[in-house]
Amino acid sequence: MPASPATYTFLGPEGTFTEAALMQVPGAVDAVRLPSSNVNTALDKVRNGSADAAMVPIENSVEGGVTATLDAIASGQELRIVREALVPISFVLVARPGVDIAGIRRISTHGHAWAQCRLWVEANMPQVEYIPASSTAAGAMGLLHEEGAHYDAAICAPIVATQQQGLRVLAENIGDNPGAVTRFVLVSRPGALPHPTGADKTTVVVPLPEDRPGALMEILDQFATRGVNLSRIESRPTGQYLGHYFFSIDADGHVEDARVADALAGLHRISPATRFLGSYPRADKQSPDVEPHTSDQAFQAAHEWVARILKGASVEPVHAPQGSRTA
Repeated sequence: MPASPATYTFLGPEGTFTEAALMQVPGAVDAVRLPSSNVNTALDKVRNGSADAAMVPIENSVEGGVTATLDAIASGQELRIVREALVPISFVLVARPGVDIAGIRRISTHGHAWAQCRLWVEANMPQVEYIPASSTAAGAMGLLHEEGAHYDAAICAPIVATQQQGLRVLAENIGDNPGAVTRFVLVSRPGALPHPTGADKTTVVVPLPEDRPGALMEILDQFATRGVNLSRIESRPTGQYLGHYFFSIDADGHVEDARVADALAGLHRISPATRFLGSYPRADKQSPDVEPHTSDQAFQAAHEWVARILKGASVEPVHAPQGSRTA
């Protein structure tokens, strides 16, 4: 019997930037695609087995981390990031036929979209009121399907306007930053990790074990002393009490890389509640710069040197070539 198609969920409805990110996944065109109303719902579908994986936004080049995703993935039943996707972001202002910009009093869209179009709105419609929506597409679709919608226009992706009859584009390219990009991650239940590619990323959540001077430095030192670059670090409240935080971290490299594995082991010693969220290929395929003394070969040579010492064997120092770096 042929295998059943995979089931993916995404931040819906159809036409969101999240669905565009999902369509970058091989096989997604033929898969079952289930829209979810919010990030928590999408991740719950993965946890309870009604979806194989969920595509959710995690970072925007203008607004930074998507807090709903950072918080939802940091707690609850363990999940794994297996892939990331980058989507260039552009926005249009849409309304029902007969509505013009002068007549708009309320606009609905997702919070991140609103933040990225705020300057344009203030310049063109300074008195307008913002109405939050669960996604950009949801705000636009509400104009069509909600009887007596309590807003006049929506900010959404251009594809929504082209796919849906009954929406009129009033303005195009209204984003304040034309180069905006949103990063999305595909999240599944724990299983076999993607193989290292040489251009990978590892994501972890590290609770601050103790609020004292130097506590964060101890965490960062685990990466710095092993030559692991961090591409993102953000603090989020745990919700337990005021001043209690965890750190969401993206590190360059794969857990199979010796320098990354050693850094994660150090993190676990400092903060045993550290949560590993996955090692997966970078969407931009950029390989990290690895110093010779933090390469896998250097780590292996160091472990062999210690092993010979423990066996009582003679160990002569290795003299590095002039000008090279040593551990």
